[in-house]
Amino acid sequence: MDDPKPPVTANPWAALRQFTDARIALGRAGVSLPTAAHLDFQLAHAQARDAVHLALDVSTLAQTLDAALPDLPAPCLALHSAAGDRSVYLQRPDLGRRLDVASRERLSALPRPASVSPAERPYDLAVVVVDGLSALAISQNAAPFLTQLFERLVPQQLTIAPVCLVEQGRVAIGDEVGELLGAQAVLVLIGERPGLSSPDSLGLYLTWAPRVGLTDANRNCISNVRPAGLGYAEAAHKLVYLLTQARHRQLSGVDLKDETGGGTELLAGAAKNFLL
Repeated sequence: MDDPKPPVTANPWAALRQFTDARIALGRAGVSLPTAAHLDFQLAHAQARDAVHLALDVSTLAQTLDAALPDLPAPCLALHSAAGDRSVYLQRPDLGRRLDVASRERLSALPRPASVSPAERPYDLAVVVVDGLSALAISQNAAPFLTQLFERLVPQQLTIAPVCLVEQGRVAIGDEVGELLGAQAVLVLIGERPGLSSPDSLGLYLTWAPRVGLTDANRNCISNVRPAGLGYAEAAHKLVYLLTQARHRQLSGVDLKDETGGGTELLAGAAKNFLL
């Protein structure tokens, strides 16, 4: 008697899955996905939904950052967007881009550094940590990334504003925070929209001369910062390069390019990769 035919037909490109988390070469069972692949998809979808609705533990994050960054001039500030809760935040993106009244008043009341004249922006850089669409990404990646970043910034002797933690915020809220603080540049760390293989992806947005009303064309973005994506050290290296160039040229966004050569190593090995 012949052996029964296996229920799952393997895909001949299955070996390529070792190079990516993307759902490729899954095989098939008849005309459908194999059960294992189907269950993996359901798990990833559930993790993405959980990441969107997970609340940011601001108190714990503030303690973690204060401990990880002992050279900060002041403790972290807890702020909130104009979106009162998660439900409003998801339905009203415009409210997630602006601070609530109490947060604006708190920033406006901060004393300026004594060494800076009233006509000058008192800070070289403001750092704004925002939950965005994945508080999980912020909880896991903000402290280790900022540790790598500040190790590179300390020798430059920049004046850093108090780190701001914003709940229910979107990228553009950094413009208002940076403007109220009087920062030359603002860096926003935000939890990116979860993908089906990346519920923990951190995005970085750098804007020169932040002010309310700017668009995404005025920002530089470094995406997918996490252990399984772009590493903390490489992301910090790219960010310091962009910040240095932004300070030198006094601009950011589409007129400022990442020329750190991060893809050089990949291109060097392209001759051995038949896909390139």
